[in-house]
Amino acid sequence: MSLRIGVGGIFIECNHFTSQLTDLAAFERSEYLTGAELLAKNTGVLGGMFSLLNSNGFESVPLFYASACPGGVLQGETYNSMKDEFLKLIDASGKLDGILLCLHGAGAAANVPDLEGDLARAVRQIVGDKVPIVITLDLHAHITKDLLKEVDTILAWETYPHIDAFETGERGAQAIIDILSGRLKPIMAMAKVPIVVSAINGQTRMPGPFADIMFEAKRLEDNDSLYSINPILVHPYLNLIDIGGGVLVVSNGDRSAAIETAKSLTKRYWNNRHELQPYTLKPSDAICRGMAMEGGPILLVETADCCGGGAAGDSVHCLKALLKIVPNEIAIIPVVDPDAAQLAHKVGLEQKIEFQLGHKIDPKWGKPILLEAVVTQLSDGVFTYRGGIWDGRVGYMGLTAVLKVASIQIVISSNATYDWMTEQFELLNLDIIRAKFIVVKNPMNYQQAYEKIMKAAFVLDTPGPTPANTKALTYTNITNNWFPLDKDIEINEPVVLTSKPRDLARKK
Repeated sequence: MSLRIGVGGIFIECNHFTSQLTDLAAFERSEYLTGAELLAKNTGVLGGMFSLLNSNGFESVPLFYASACPGGVLQGETYNSMKDEFLKLIDASGKLDGILLCLHGAGAAANVPDLEGDLARAVRQIVGDKVPIVITLDLHAHITKDLLKEVDTILAWETYPHIDAFETGERGAQAIIDILSGRLKPIMAMAKVPIVVSAINGQTRMPGPFADIMFEAKRLEDNDSLYSINPILVHPYLNLIDIGGGVLVVSNGDRSAAIETAKSLTKRYWNNRHELQPYTLKPSDAICRGMAMEGGPILLVETADCCGGGAAGDSVHCLKALLKIVPNEIAIIPVVDPDAAQLAHKVGLEQKIEFQLGHKIDPKWGKPILLEAVVTQLSDGVFTYRGGIWDGRVGYMGLTAVLKVASIQIVISSNATYDWMTEQFELLNLDIIRAKFIVVKNPMNYQQAYEKIMKAAFVLDTPGPTPANTKALTYTNITNNWFPLDKDIEINEPVVLTSKPRDLARKK
């Protein structure tokens, strides 16, 4: 009889500095899967899990899986309802030999600060200490002592931009196979230091300060001893205690090796901290620098409004500067504003409208601007991701319009969506090659999306809940002893958290 592995998860990256909350509709608009629909996943982390389990003769038992575009913390009732459904499905699944979960690691709910730790604890209470729980996480995870206590193996993505989702799912499945066969006796150690920086310099392709840690981690991996080494560049937009980056090590039965390797690599991580801190420009300065260059596109990276980090996507700070300085240069900028999108659809193509735009969803960070524009395109906003964590998945911008002010094209959508490549702009047939300026609102993925055509990229200093410089945020749950807020801080040793050992091998 095949061994039965329950597969599922709740996957979202949350932000404590935006005023919006994530509701159930955000998941229903994205992925909310059970049964055959879940088993049909053949891309991303879940696709990798199912592929390897099935090819090794295991029975994949679909539990519950929900994912959504990053956003504010979950409404308490939203998390409770999904958690309840998850646990009911485990109860109804019969005997399970293992649990394999696709989680993010930066989830939070209004009633549960540590979403992943809480979910793992609830699952553990049902399945007991004899059933292995293996989870995969984004490398932008906040790994807590509760999470380490409840699960047996944690494997994080190894690339940023994230191009190894399927492979990470395979790694997760292999780990649970190795545990059940007795080849892996997992002991985990997570070493952390108080580095809370944005992802601007967090690429995993050399050269780079985080890439340096990832390269060394992979060099040291040895399946017989150091089963998996996972550098963690923590999601910095969580206002939680004990936040920090570091290195997670999964050893094969060797607690000392796990601790010492985690500590050694985390000290190296600490030594790279100044290189992790980005250089930023005000929008006006970046635009002037771009105008001094021949051709385009010049990327204006307004990372403080990153939908992929939980921001609303409704900032118009960079738009104001473009309108003031270079209104007759071809520029493209995305803004989330459902009211403006709906108005454009109501008046129709080629019509001129006057409207307020921006800072309506999350007004803390700015004020709307009054514009007069011409509607040049209308769309239902439905597109398909190609590659990455949501490869093949449909994205829903909702009612979407392109409005033109002078030579500036404003892409106005109703819903925030994650930026991977240039799928949203391609849906609207926008000519990115001819643009002098393109405003991008993701701190990393623009590097792959535009690497063959961009002339330059400038990281902007603007207000928002996902700023390039984390010193712009007011954390209330951590002390002031963190980098880069205290650039002179020194540490003697990283904080080390360890997992709970369990006897998990399947008895013959």
